[in-house]
Amino acid sequence: MTTHQEYPAVRMYIAGEWCEGGTGRTAPVVNPATAEVIGHVPLATTADLDRAAEAAAAGFAIWRDTPVAERTAILHKAADLLVSRADEVGRTMTLEQGKPLREATGEARRVAGALRWDADDARRAYGRVIPSESGTLLSVRRVPIGPVAAFTPWNFPAGSPMRKIAAALSAGCSVVVKASEETPGTAVRLVRCFEDAGVPPGVLNLVFGEPSEVSAHLIAHPATRLIAFTGSVPVGKLLAAAAGAEMKPSLMELGGHAPVVVCEDADPVAAARRAAAAKFANAGQVCTSPSRFLVHESLLAEFTEEFVRAAEAVVVGDGLDEGVTMGPLANERRLTAMEALVADAVSRGAKVLTGGGRLPGAGYFFAPTVLTDVPGDAALMTDEPFGPLAPVVPFTDLDDALRTANALPYGLAAYGFTRSAATAERLTRGFEAGILSLNHCGGSVHEAPSGGVKASGYGREGGPEGLDAYLVTKRVSHLLTD
Repeated sequence: MTTHQEYPAVRMYIAGEWCEGGTGRTAPVVNPATAEVIGHVPLATTADLDRAAEAAAAGFAIWRDTPVAERTAILHKAADLLVSRADEVGRTMTLEQGKPLREATGEARRVAGALRWDADDARRAYGRVIPSESGTLLSVRRVPIGPVAAFTPWNFPAGSPMRKIAAALSAGCSVVVKASEETPGTAVRLVRCFEDAGVPPGVLNLVFGEPSEVSAHLIAHPATRLIAFTGSVPVGKLLAAAAGAEMKPSLMELGGHAPVVVCEDADPVAAARRAAAAKFANAGQVCTSPSRFLVHESLLAEFTEEFVRAAEAVVVGDGLDEGVTMGPLANERRLTAMEALVADAVSRGAKVLTGGGRLPGAGYFFAPTVLTDVPGDAALMTDEPFGPLAPVVPFTDLDDALRTANALPYGLAAYGFTRSAATAERLTRGFEAGILSLNHCGGSVHEAPSGGVKASGYGREGGPEGLDAYLVTKRVSHLLTD
């Protein structure tokens, strides 16, 4: 049986020291599988945030001048430590976020790979020498932008912070990370890996607090040079506006409402199985989760039947229990949101084929849900569900399906199934999204960029493009003299 002693003591990390908030204010950390309080997270004061930003400024002066080979060696050591502690990190993640233990430990190992990729790629942040007039050396340099203020959500407690930390530190920047107050223990274990690897004090700082207070203060702080955020579109707009008011660049990885288009020539059974596996991963609490299933009318019955079968095969429960494949939602708010979306759809004529409501027990469990006959004006078709809801609707013409797919202001991820190379190219050209997967619903990979278009944000994380926001391009014209 799980004991609260397994959950780490949560502290902030500022200037190389673990500390409480200045006033001792805390918030409870709740296990979503049991609704029990398992710990408390300290909430920063403005004085704490000032110390963190000033520490980042001092740390930047050290880290940017640390030879890249030395920086890379330290970051690789942090990645090695994370892999060796993956079971411990994963268990903490499951306790506070709810995802199955296998997914959680896999996330810890996967983000260690992301750190290695960024650390190595930073060694290739080349500038160039441009042919110029005799006696003049014209060059382009790529240098770290400076201290970063990063804000990360609760759905990937290791993955989201690591994307910011890995890119920032690899590029030579320092960073203040405001991780989610709902999943702070994972962030603490992550930062300890960097501390134990030898990252100098001030280079990496971890704070928690009232989100609006922390973001407003850190964005406006004179030391901050870049704002990096992953989260919802409404909050992203607020933070981007605040950054713009300070004339500071920002990196925004925001929400979506990913369409899945199953074309007439696709294998409906294979498409349903792959789409369902992606839909119910992390209980649907993924920005890139497939969330609108547009299926050619000739395949609708077979696709829907297989999708329902896959949904009913999902084992919902405490992520620490053997055999569980989907854990709880993160909090009571998500349950309420799921109920409202289902009720709205049903009131407009939708049919629930399976699921549709809360599951019994103390935790925040919601049944994997499949709906049909969902009209286009239902909230489920226009608002990101961020949960285990799958509306399946038919189409007859691919151009109409693409218009439906692109009709929303979001453009993060999109998925298509077809056995035709020509149709695949048509989907690739037609989808308005930054992340496309064809004949599968795969997630992010270290070596390729991820990010959205339209209201889903701007900038990219991962791949060679992942360091761009963290580097400044300098043009240097040097007149050579005796």
